[in-house]
Amino acid sequence: MVATSQPLAAQAGLEILRKGGNAIDAAIATAAALTVVEPASNGIGGDAFALVWTKGKLHGLNSSGPAPKSISIEALKKAGVEEIPKYGLIPVTVPGAPAAWAELSAKFGKLPLTEVLRPAIEYAENGYPLTPVLGQNWARAYKTYSKHLKGDEFKGWFDTFTPEGKVPQIGEVWRSPDHARTLQSIAETKAESFYRGELAEKIDQFFKKFGGYLTAQDLAAYKPEWVNPISANYRGYDVWEIPPNGHGLVALMALNILKGFDFPERDTVDTYHKQIEAIKLAFADGKKYITDPRKMSVRVEDLLSDAYAEERRRLIGKEALQPETGEPPRGGTVYLCTADGEGNMVSFIQSNYMGFGSGLVVPDTGIALHNRGHNFTLDETHDNRLEPGKKPYHTIIPGFLTKDGKPVGPFGVMGGFMQPQGHVQVVMNTVDFHLNPQAALDAPRWQWMQGKTVQIEQTTPAHIVESLARLGHDVQWAVGSGGFGRGQIIWRQENGVLVGGTEPRTDGQVAAW
Repeated sequence: MVATSQPLAAQAGLEILRKGGNAIDAAIATAAALTVVEPASNGIGGDAFALVWTKGKLHGLNSSGPAPKSISIEALKKAGVEEIPKYGLIPVTVPGAPAAWAELSAKFGKLPLTEVLRPAIEYAENGYPLTPVLGQNWARAYKTYSKHLKGDEFKGWFDTFTPEGKVPQIGEVWRSPDHARTLQSIAETKAESFYRGELAEKIDQFFKKFGGYLTAQDLAAYKPEWVNPISANYRGYDVWEIPPNGHGLVALMALNILKGFDFPERDTVDTYHKQIEAIKLAFADGKKYITDPRKMSVRVEDLLSDAYAEERRRLIGKEALQPETGEPPRGGTVYLCTADGEGNMVSFIQSNYMGFGSGLVVPDTGIALHNRGHNFTLDETHDNRLEPGKKPYHTIIPGFLTKDGKPVGPFGVMGGFMQPQGHVQVVMNTVDFHLNPQAALDAPRWQWMQGKTVQIEQTTPAHIVESLARLGHDVQWAVGSGGFGRGQIIWRQENGVLVGGTEPRTDGQVAAW
């Protein structure tokens, strides 16, 4: 089974399963295809994280990249930069997505990378019609970029994504031979060309030409990291996340707080209120402490301790609180999941951040570069301050659920700072309210924004919204559902049957064979 946000990408993964590939091969094929068929959310120049269940064990892969070695707070301030911009050369960190594909393939794959990336290459060569949500996101990005991207360095984006000077329309066929050639090169060299070959040289030349910080040396030094996933036990289920610099820790801290309460019903003001308050408290800590794990001033274990959860839980009262950071004891994306008949399961997430990312495309390559460095701060006292070779606070998080040491399955909800909030809501829909995967994704969502402000999806019962307002929440009805994340789920039943759900808020599909 393959579940993701774009039907053609799901079919790419399914095709690889039919050819004898395993769930890992299918995840790579789907991820590579998504860089082509959903470029408004991810690209070859983005980052990736994965949780892989195979042979009775869960493995974590952090394939996010660090800041260039030549960038620093001092260098930016000398150049007159007061805050890290969203677009352009400054927020580009080393991309990790191609390395993730090659690493997963080498460690767990069955088929050669040339075969696994073939569907993505064919979509890029031959073209595909834009799906509805993709078309809307593409048009929205064009409107933003037309307003903000003014230098010559941005020409590659417009040449690639607005051929003939206009945005492709929903249902119109778009193709990118540059993408195809780049993916072919990555497949044939197992991503070596991207980090230490012809593609690396093109990226290096591009940054040299326009005075950026990323260099061939930064690319050559990059390696993805295998990490030990972190978890919290929630009512007998272990919820697994990638450790920092990802912010899956926020979801786990919130669940740790919430497990001290009983939730007999989903659609009550008490359930909503406590969920929102727990997320606020968890985010207050997450935004202060999460960064490259080598630079964190507190330990993950302390943030996840039951004692600290109890301390934070006691702060939740009858009214909305203004979230503040606690003192623990010291000691913007595409998501997919796959499963195969051998028992392998993959939770995979990949992103350029903020849609297409930095607005930069390396000429003649189709490589749209991400802007993940925008998450750094220039505050020298902050854990997540910009430093050379450091990984930033990262919003993309794959999730995984186990029970009694056995896999239940992968899940994820993409969408910037919505992601931990989506994880909490999906886990509670599953565990507390016994909803099947599709119902767990279909259910109305909320999103804490800042302070006491909460956005509520239009499908939420009105009496809950009114009651939350009476408790002091600044409640806003959201226009549209695009900001509430886009999730996928695959659970494996005890009899081996796979049950999948795909997000109603996007063009998603569950493809099964």
